[in-house]
Amino acid sequence: MPMEQNTRRQALIFAVATGTIALLSGWLRAEAATKAVVHKSPTCGCCGAWTARLRDAGYVVEEIVEADMQAVKKRLGVPERLASCHTAEIDGYVVEGHVPPQAVARLLQERPKAIGLAAPGMPAGSPGMEGGEPEVYRIYLFDDSGARPFGDWRGDKPA
Repeated sequence: MPMEQNTRRQALIFAVATGTIALLSGWLRAEAATKAVVHKSPTCGCCGAWTARLRDAGYVVEEIVEADMQAVKKRLGVPERLASCHTAEIDGYVVEGHVPPQAVARLLQERPKAIGLAAPGMPAGSPGMEGGEPEVYRIYLFDDSGARPFGDWRGDKPA
């Protein structure tokens, strides 16, 4: 076979292989995306801002508007003292309130035995509550026996 045809054939094979690898890579990334089911009140605006932050971090988010958030929190095991406005289910864990996506990623990486994480209340400057001076707030890891600190944050960064 002439050298020119061989070079064209190699270039074509390379192009097809590169395209196939790119397609498979995109498919694998899509398959690997973690889904977050976010339960929220129909009247809460900060919940949508928080879900936007999750999407920006690569999570696939499904939002469910709930008439009775207290019932959702009770069903998912969120202690009253750790409650906030929205509650998410992410890869087997419950995430309550304005927990930064970086803290969720750490939870999913470490996979501790727990029900989930909570950022009680609505801390100023936390993800979804931007605006004004960010306050330092604590995130808790909780289970049936109680809660323990998972870290202090200011805005969306560890304090």
